Amino acid sequence: MIFLIVYCIFQGSNSCLKMVKNSELYENKTILAPMVRVGTLPMRLLAVKYGADLVYCEEIIDFKILKSKRVENDALGTTDFVLSDGTIIFRTHPQEKDKLIFQIGTADAKRALKAAQRIEDLVSGVDVNMGCPKEFSIKGGMGAALLSQPEKIKEILTTLVNGLSVPVTCKIRILPELEDTLKLVKLIESTGVSALGVHGRTKEERPRHPNRNNIIQTIAESLSIPVIANGGSKEVIKVYEDIAVFKQATGCSSAMIARAAEWNPTIFRAEGKLPLLDVVKDYVKVAIEWDNNWVNTKYCVLQMMHDNMLDYPEGELTQAAMSMEDISEIWGLKDYYLQVRQKLSKISEGAESQRDRVSIETNENGGYRICMPLRFEKKDFSCKISPKLKLFEWTRSKELPKPTYNTTEKSEDRTFNCVLQLHTNEFTTPYWEKSKQLAEQASAAVATTVLDIVDGRVEEPSEQLEKCRVQWMQLKFEKNKLQFDSGNVENCVKGENSENSQVTKRKCDNDCDENSKKLCQVQDEN
Repeated sequence: MIFLIVYCIFQGSNSCLKMVKNSELYENKTILAPMVRVGTLPMRLLAVKYGADLVYCEEIIDFKILKSKRVENDALGTTDFVLSDGTIIFRTHPQEKDKLIFQIGTADAKRALKAAQRIEDLVSGVDVNMGCPKEFSIKGGMGAALLSQPEKIKEILTTLVNGLSVPVTCKIRILPELEDTLKLVKLIESTGVSALGVHGRTKEERPRHPNRNNIIQTIAESLSIPVIANGGSKEVIKVYEDIAVFKQATGCSSAMIARAAEWNPTIFRAEGKLPLLDVVKDYVKVAIEWDNNWVNTKYCVLQMMHDNMLDYPEGELTQAAMSMEDISEIWGLKDYYLQVRQKLSKISEGAESQRDRVSIETNENGGYRICMPLRFEKKDFSCKISPKLKLFEWTRSKELPKPTYNTTEKSEDRTFNCVLQLHTNEFTTPYWEKSKQLAEQASAAVATTVLDIVDGRVEEPSEQLEKCRVQWMQLKFEKNKLQFDSGNVENCVKGENSENSQVTKRKCDNDCDENSKKLCQVQDEN
């Protein structure tokens, strides 16, 4: 890391020498601005392809990063941050690391540092959003809400600068009074940040209001760190050459572009912009390659077309699209989509097969979490009988508390997964179902299988149920570990001497090969 001595700050009679991390990273750059829902991996990679020097991801709230699980995606070669409902909040690939700036939304210095430390090895810099005027950001004390809290700004930025190995920056909007704005940017500079992004409008103003290029210029002249100009898309930046015009008007060597890049990322292309339909098709192709979810892909396509959406049949069709396959077909890429899906399926086959195994792990409540690749098939039951009903009857007969169904909805495609809780034990499946009812019945089916409860099927056990039963027996899990309020499981279920268990045990002994045994073996953690 290169450290540059860039300025001295005088506070009263005290002189303070500041060290700034690699401010050169932000000099003479043309940058993709952070944009909610737009700055995902496909758009960032496309912007880099067309000439962007740096790319910011969309603002990601510190809470989300801390709640997410970091996953190395072997199929794509990416690092994903995934929430408990399966939503990917951030995905990045090593090929963008040298140009990637991670923008964080925060209102707390310590929390911001913890979140940023989780991603700092994947990015070239961290930026704090201090300019977003949206209600969700303001209400959380983030974004533009920080502009009126200079001490909190100082605490957040100083904590990040001192705690991270990568450069730290922030992005602000101007204040109504120039004097107040200059005081604020001087305070920001004093924290040791490497650069400052400035949008030339106040938090109350919108794109229809003029961007105060002259104020950005005054700020740039008053600071020693690079100032990145923002806000010129509506008035100035229509073609590549306009970027230089905007830089000159603001007195900045670097410019950050939002709407003009959102509408056509070839704005970064020195040779000139490409036709819109060609660019959209290129974006869809990149989205397919990187397994971007269809909801985000659709949104970005429609944003790119914006005013021209209804001028092309592709625009109207994309509005009605309900899957990635639909979108790929509209843009003439269905064959490519199917090829990529086949390739990704082969690469992830090992991970998928692992997902389709019965697993046991301890949970934070001191009990066990049992996951089975089991789905609820309505055709296997009469209309009056179901796993939920049978499980409820079982708990009532044993004078146990009734089961609790904790169902999660994945917002991006409205699918459901349920974790059933019995005392401290949890039962679930790896699958996301089309309805809350199907998810709950599936988790109940896992519980009835584990507890050896006759679930009232009208058909012979399905192939998937038989597989789960065999795998369950292979695990050789001691059921008396499943503690319940009225005692352990031995007092509640038939145990391994039941007819179902004996049949399954014989099938397990006959059919289980050595590889399956190794895959299924669970060590006793106690």
